[in-house]
Amino acid sequence: MGKEGFLSPKAIGNRIKAKGLQKLRWYCQMCQKQCRDENGFKCHCMSESHQRQLLLASEDPNKIMDNFSQEFKNDFIELIRRRFGTKRVQNNIVYNEYINDREHVHMNSTQWETLTEFTKWLGKEGFCKVDETPKGWYIQYIDRDPETIRRQEELERKKKQDLDDQERSAKFIEEQVRRGQGGREPEEAPVFTELKRESEVEKITFNLAKGSCSSADGPSKASVALGPSALKAAGSGKRKDAPSTSEAKEKKKKSALDEIMEMEEQKKRSVRADHWLHPGIVIKVVTKRLGEKYHKKKGVVKEVQDKYTAVVKMIDSGDKLKLDQSHLETVIPAPGKRVLVLNGVYRDTEALLDSIDERKFSATLTLDSGRMKGRRVDGIAYEDFSKMA
Repeated sequence: MGKEGFLSPKAIGNRIKAKGLQKLRWYCQMCQKQCRDENGFKCHCMSESHQRQLLLASEDPNKIMDNFSQEFKNDFIELIRRRFGTKRVQNNIVYNEYINDREHVHMNSTQWETLTEFTKWLGKEGFCKVDETPKGWYIQYIDRDPETIRRQEELERKKKQDLDDQERSAKFIEEQVRRGQGGREPEEAPVFTELKRESEVEKITFNLAKGSCSSADGPSKASVALGPSALKAAGSGKRKDAPSTSEAKEKKKKSALDEIMEMEEQKKRSVRADHWLHPGIVIKVVTKRLGEKYHKKKGVVKEVQDKYTAVVKMIDSGDKLKLDQSHLETVIPAPGKRVLVLNGVYRDTEALLDSIDERKFSATLTLDSGRMKGRRVDGIAYEDFSKMA
């Protein structure tokens, strides 16, 4: 009978057995050979090739261990960077994925005896952020890639540019206020001082002119001394003329004052806030920590606590949950429905949804409350408004 070939049942069975991970106790790291049973491992240890590898390792054992340790560390960190990125993950999950590769370097051939010791070493050397919890050790990769650093710098530059835009808009509003005042500089508030007489003998004199109490040229040199009766008459005359002049000035400046108040209100609203929760809006739960029962389900914000926390009543089940705003997102209704603006210039303003621009992730609204009622506003981002309950 001839020799069994490559496609014989026995050869196929041996290849199937060789697939996958085998027992670590029957693996030789020096020769990088995996044996299937104890007898095979014993025969391998007695072979000439294994004895030759032992002689080479005995010349410089520290160098061999350092090489294995460096290879294990590089492969482990590369797996974290490529598979998990900068996410916080348990070290056992990363190690289980690492050992799925048959050709991986085993930890018993490195300078670290346990996975915990290796995790502490990663934190000490600054490769990862490590922290211990009741569930075990967690690691988070620290990305020092130049491309990643460049992207972070671009984000910071963009944020600074947004701040510059806000400053320019503030200057523009100030210019509009100045124009509303007729180009005049804002009048300084009068400073009132205590009336003091330099000497008891000196008489108090008043200089009264027609139409106003003071002139641009200053008081005249000739002062008229007045008695108590004249002082009362002057005071009564002044009180009679004052209401008419003040009313006229108020009527003249009424439109400009309204414009200034409106611009100041817009200036306060133009600064975007980092919180957007508001009672009475419909939101959607996006966190998976609460399970599939609440994931992607809608609810109504009943109460807002500390600006960033909301008490939400779920629409389907009626359950009440206390959630952070990072676990929620806004709900975009159908066109024609009422919405509430949550951030930006028109914050806390009710509006009607006219249309949606899916390419720009924005919508067109018609304001339905406040002084801007009836105005049509374009480019309102999805996250800046939500459906009203």
